[in-house]
Amino acid sequence: MSDPISPAERLRRWRLVLGGESAESAAARAAGLSADDLRMDAALGSLYDERERRGGLESSSPNVARWLGDIRTYFPKSVVQVMQRDAVERLNLRRLLLEPELLESVEPDVHLIGTLMSLNGVIPERTKATARQVVRRVVEELERRLASPLRQAVTGSLNRAARNRRPRHSEIDWPRTIKANLKHYQPEYRTIVPETRIGYGRRSSSLRDIVLCVDQSGSMAGSIVYSSVFAAVLASLRAVRTSLVFFDTAIVDMTEKLADPVDVLFGVQLGGGTDIGGALGYCQSLVLRPDETILVLISDLIEGGRKEALYQRVASIVDSGVRMVALLALEDGGRPVFDAEVGGAFTALGVPSFACTPDLFPDLMANAIQKRDIEQWAAAQSITVARGRQP
Repeated sequence: MSDPISPAERLRRWRLVLGGESAESAAARAAGLSADDLRMDAALGSLYDERERRGGLESSSPNVARWLGDIRTYFPKSVVQVMQRDAVERLNLRRLLLEPELLESVEPDVHLIGTLMSLNGVIPERTKATARQVVRRVVEELERRLASPLRQAVTGSLNRAARNRRPRHSEIDWPRTIKANLKHYQPEYRTIVPETRIGYGRRSSSLRDIVLCVDQSGSMAGSIVYSSVFAAVLASLRAVRTSLVFFDTAIVDMTEKLADPVDVLFGVQLGGGTDIGGALGYCQSLVLRPDETILVLISDLIEGGRKEALYQRVASIVDSGVRMVALLALEDGGRPVFDAEVGGAFTALGVPSFACTPDLFPDLMANAIQKRDIEQWAAAQSITVARGRQP
């Protein structure tokens, strides 16, 4: 089978991969780069070629804006987001992200929001409105993707958890009712006599209390963004009472701001130490109905306080009847960095500890609401749960 890539195209690609230092090679001359190819090569070189970077994009906002425009022209959105992330790290562009004109040129994504959160305390007044617009664009995109699956998963689980045996006609769960009465099938009438009716219960008060306890240390930026969006969606459901708590060594209850996740994100203060035990103590004080409460701790579990005190707090929460889960990360990406000893100890104490992607979070919450085995659910999703001995 012949190679579909022509020799000229192969040379062109090698030229773009190798970069400017090979510009005088025979392969580069043979590649015959077009004007667009040369601009693409220059955009890559400004970021990844050491020699090209010495001039420094960081010295000129117009140069950065032009570079951002070039990469958006020549590369797909997913690649643009990676290059922007690399530019912030390699070229020290954090300072220029405080300029509204530059922010308007950036392709917003979760990682950029993490950077803006880290700069929150130094963003000048003239840039704050633009920064909020950028954050809102990302939040709205995440809500479009994630809100409907979470609402469906949670409301469906709550309905199943609140079945009653004397439902009104509009409340009958027909599939389960038919299954429960198959033994009463009447062949001559080709029908089933529904001696037992199974329905969805209705209550005016909340059916579950959900507490999201989120570590706001610097490494958790992506998880904070997703947690804030999910918390806002959960807070919009009348059948759920939702609390959102951020912590480092201090504790900030963000529940009153859940109507707008953008306000939540601008209340984050990334960095500082970590007192997981103290945060869990505060969250435990919010628990009014342990048997109907789900506590989700989102943290890398790198504890700054005494681990023994932390384990005692976790054991107390579990013994009270609260369903608790520890998410080492709530974002897309690779393996999270976390304290494996603490993660294993949590699992041994009855608190499954693992990383979860945003797309799986609705199903996780559905299983937690129905009081199913979370470790079995994680295994079915090929998720690795931290293992260790009980402390």
